[in-house]
Amino acid sequence: MTIREMAELREEEYFSPFASLSRNSRGRDVFEEQCDIRPVYQRDRDRILHSKAFRRLKHKTQVFLTPQGDHYRTRLTHTLEVSQTARTIARALRMNEDLTEAIALGHDLGHTPFGHSGESALNEVCPLGFTHFEQSLRVVELLEKKGRGLNLTWEVRDGILNHRTAGSPSTLEGKIVRLSDKIAYINHDIDDAERAGILTEEEIPLEYRRILGYTIRERLNTLIHDIVRNSEGRPDIIMSPHMEKAMQDLRHFMFEHVYKNPKAKSEESKAKNMLRELYGYYSRHLDAMPAEYLELIDRGEAEERVVCDYIAGMTDQYSMARFSELFIPKAWQY
Repeated sequence: MTIREMAELREEEYFSPFASLSRNSRGRDVFEEQCDIRPVYQRDRDRILHSKAFRRLKHKTQVFLTPQGDHYRTRLTHTLEVSQTARTIARALRMNEDLTEAIALGHDLGHTPFGHSGESALNEVCPLGFTHFEQSLRVVELLEKKGRGLNLTWEVRDGILNHRTAGSPSTLEGKIVRLSDKIAYINHDIDDAERAGILTEEEIPLEYRRILGYTIRERLNTLIHDIVRNSEGRPDIIMSPHMEKAMQDLRHFMFEHVYKNPKAKSEESKAKNMLRELYGYYSRHLDAMPAEYLELIDRGEAEERVVCDYIAGMTDQYSMARFSELFIPKAWQY
């Protein structure tokens, strides 16, 4: 018996009856021989962790565009916080932690530079539309490995696609990530907003703090415990109604006071205009994109989609450098 087979046997013996067992995966689009050490979801986790798209997340905006400070969240630190919260819940409920972590680490791989403002800009100019969750799936299915993709299991890809608020993951592990994403960004965005001086703890409505907690640590603890208590022994991942309402109300409060705050979004229009201009330029000059993107067009991918692929894969700094190179005049030298 291989190490992997022993690990799969331990899953059967220990996991909840509602957990996703590695040996029961619906598999990969392209058949691969099993690893003798790692179950399938552990392999997926490792592939995502070692991908180029994952490394680029460290230079992509979470909420605050190009913040001046070392402690603001980036898309990478957000991803790590989602992963930690999701793994805590999965372990407590005896779910498949490897599957949970793989989904969490991959859920935002398709995010554009400058966060949701960049996503909005591409969605406005691309006739095919653009969403970060569909792009995340496209990254792992096609764009990584120079057009070969990561060949992940069906369950991981389903969780990545359905992590959004309106999503409906097919596994309980995917549902854990979907909730953990909201828990993570609501709380760490409060922390960043306080650091930026646009929100204080006392400005958060008392009715929400009485239910959820008076500090970020308390709120995280309250929400995680509520999910574990209400989901234990059930074929679903749920929160108590009053806790879910308080979290949704706090999320709405954050949209009104932070995500739409002029100070937090002071540079958003510039970022959106920049990405629109980049989209227009590369749509007119396809040959200015790297060869791997031109190969996608040769394989039959729509030009509009491939231009989005290139721009969405950029980091904040790289997109600004390309814009400067293309549109900002340089001093003549001789």
